[in-house]
Amino acid sequence: MTPRLPPLNAVRAFAAAARHQSFTLAAAELFVTHGAISRQVKALEEFLGVALFERRVRQVSLTPEGQRFFAEVAPALAQIGAAAQSLMQDAPARTVTINVRPSFAVRWVIPRLPAFVAQFPGIAPQVVTSTVPPDQASEHFDVAIRRGRTTGWPTSIAVQPFLQDEALIVGTPALFASAAVAEPRGLAAHVLLWSRSRPDDWDHWKRQVGTPRLRPAGQLQFDHLHFVLQAAIDGLGFALAPASLVSHDLAAGRLVCPLPALRLPLTRHYYGLAPDAAPEAQCFAQWLQAQLPPLD
Repeated sequence: MTPRLPPLNAVRAFAAAARHQSFTLAAAELFVTHGAISRQVKALEEFLGVALFERRVRQVSLTPEGQRFFAEVAPALAQIGAAAQSLMQDAPARTVTINVRPSFAVRWVIPRLPAFVAQFPGIAPQVVTSTVPPDQASEHFDVAIRRGRTTGWPTSIAVQPFLQDEALIVGTPALFASAAVAEPRGLAAHVLLWSRSRPDDWDHWKRQVGTPRLRPAGQLQFDHLHFVLQAAIDGLGFALAPASLVSHDLAAGRLVCPLPALRLPLTRHYYGLAPDAAPEAQCFAQWLQAQLPPLD
């Protein structure tokens, strides 16, 4: 009788956590949240009926049962990976073409692609950037991602809700230290950064927080939002940026948010698969959904 297998995604999460002795580092390796690793490990422990980790404040360590399990599953996972790689060397290349705006490609999609390639090693993602709506795209695509669903989509595409987002104020710790921003009017001492692709965000934010006539010390304009964010990282001023595009910079401490409660709601992201999309596009769509933060 074939033994019942544990959930393999949970085994993969466990192996990463065991290798690093850290849920946080495992989450960074697999491009998921700390909570996702914790839930996967908990599910595996419930399946096995034993505790695999001893959990302490900001630290985890393997139990004897966890050490034994890791010693056996780590080589097994490596063998599975080697077997897949051996077959893939002779397999024809499979691709999925993703059409996204430049800033979302640079700041969200590309940093997460290593996790997609690791999960689907036989599929090569090809990122095509465009500022025009999907229904005006000149190049073929399998998957498109854009903000909003009411306009710009071909009628042949079934649009799916994806990432809910909001904009927040970000700048370098040094810039914040030079002139603290404890309230919106504190921004008057700083340079504000903005992009031609999102020219109205600052005005919307100022009206929302009740300072429509706020005048900054200066303004710098750039073509695209990812240039704005690079300027913010380089200390040129404060940016109003979608949270999805600066999460890694905030986590790493390159940027700080001085007014975390004052956020500007943004139009939700949606994605759609072309009617003639390659079968691999469905894998990418499922992977996209897995990147969403868990619902509380």
